Amino acid sequence: MGIVSRAAGADDLRDTAGLRRLFDRQRTAFAAERFPPLTVRRERIARLAATVTRHGGELAAAIDRDFGHRPQQETRLAELYVVAAECRRTRTHLARWMRPKRVATPLHLAPGSAWVMPQPKGVAGIVSPWNYPVQLALAPAVAALAAGNRVMLKPSELTPATSTLLRDLVAASFAEDEFAVVLGDAEAGAAFTALPFDHLFFTGSTAVGRKVALAAAANLTPVTLELGGKSPALFDETADFDVAVPRLLAGKLLNAGQTCIAPDYALVPAGRVEAFEAAIGRAIVRMYPDALANRDYASIVNAGHYARLEALVDDARTRGARIVTFDDAHVSDARADAHGMARGDAHTGAAAPGGLPRRFPPTLVVGVDNGMAIMREEIFGPLLPVEPYASLDDAIARINARPHPLALYWFGADRARRNRMLEETLAGGVTLDDTLWHFIHDGLPFGGVGASGTGVYHGEHGFTTFSHVKPVFRQARIAAGSLLYPPYGRRFERVLAWLSRLTA
Repeated sequence: MGIVSRAAGADDLRDTAGLRRLFDRQRTAFAAERFPPLTVRRERIARLAATVTRHGGELAAAIDRDFGHRPQQETRLAELYVVAAECRRTRTHLARWMRPKRVATPLHLAPGSAWVMPQPKGVAGIVSPWNYPVQLALAPAVAALAAGNRVMLKPSELTPATSTLLRDLVAASFAEDEFAVVLGDAEAGAAFTALPFDHLFFTGSTAVGRKVALAAAANLTPVTLELGGKSPALFDETADFDVAVPRLLAGKLLNAGQTCIAPDYALVPAGRVEAFEAAIGRAIVRMYPDALANRDYASIVNAGHYARLEALVDDARTRGARIVTFDDAHVSDARADAHGMARGDAHTGAAAPGGLPRRFPPTLVVGVDNGMAIMREEIFGPLLPVEPYASLDDAIARINARPHPLALYWFGADRARRNRMLEETLAGGVTLDDTLWHFIHDGLPFGGVGASGTGVYHGEHGFTTFSHVKPVFRQARIAAGSLLYPPYGRRFERVLAWLSRLTA
């Protein structure tokens, strides 16, 4: 098992014992500073913001190497901007977030007083994924540092260039007992999650999230699990496809669909499927002409994930779905066995002639059913199953028959039908008439529900996640509570009867 800490070439952290020594150093440092003042917390966040700002070009280049190709515009927007904005908002509002908040005291406890105070938990562990290897590593770290914790980060081994650079940049800006990055494979990740953290934050798949939760349970470590699932895009019969479809594709094809809140399938009125398909074709030609060579279109992260996407398409085709591939200014229809055109080597994910590595063309899968793997698994790629529905009742029933999604998207002009959807479905978050934007709004909590995750972060919600919100009650010198002391008798009964009337 390879475990490497903050300093490049550090030899004392290549085993589990070394990992534990790092954890113990952080815990000792926290014990010496259990409540860092505002100035210290702001300064730590400023250091992290400066690191991202100064080295943004290097981070974008590292992500590009890891993916084979990722548009630097997507990295600047979805990674660097998001982290910088989180730092800026946190530094601006941190004083207010840290301030104890008074809580109204009921009459029967007067003249006592009460408040809650957010307190650092201790050492926070963060496990981040490969799909947004900077944003999903550093945004939780901002919240953990703002809350006053020490932080250990385990980034993904599937983006080695980015993870190594993060280790080196963090090492240059932070003491190891403040914030440290640990590298390693899946075995190292298991050892990491087995540490007795005071809070463990994991972003990744539902399957791995279960293992993380079990590891944390052994130490009774509180966890935040940011998972995924099949996020539906529901098109109402009143939806304007010319407006809605480009917005759908902007969310679906960002990072070539390798986004945990990307629309995973489209629910379309049965009588409008052909119009929907035509609108998709028009929008893709405009947004991603010649997708396999278009530098605005990202590659699939590695050959294994490329092969997984091909297997999903092949399974759906075998089970009767129609595959429509948009690989140029024309459309190929898999009923004519044209899916293979310009898609690259099915086994290696190699580039098509004149294209870029591991490009998977935008693909519609029409006529899906629950027996297909593509409707059971999170896709994480540029495949969009299209599921026709007969009525709004039918669409809602289909959503509710599946595990609760991380995100849900609605397109339509009918407010009453929209409100029915909001009230009768359960999802981690919702964007109406667009995609992804509820994630970008840093005033909104972000997180899943059920199989799509537990706990939230972003802005003050992240600060609260990494804090213990401690309740405090201060009793007054003269207090009515003494009227309930033993010996019990008539006085006790009268006071209890009075209290009961107050709560009736």
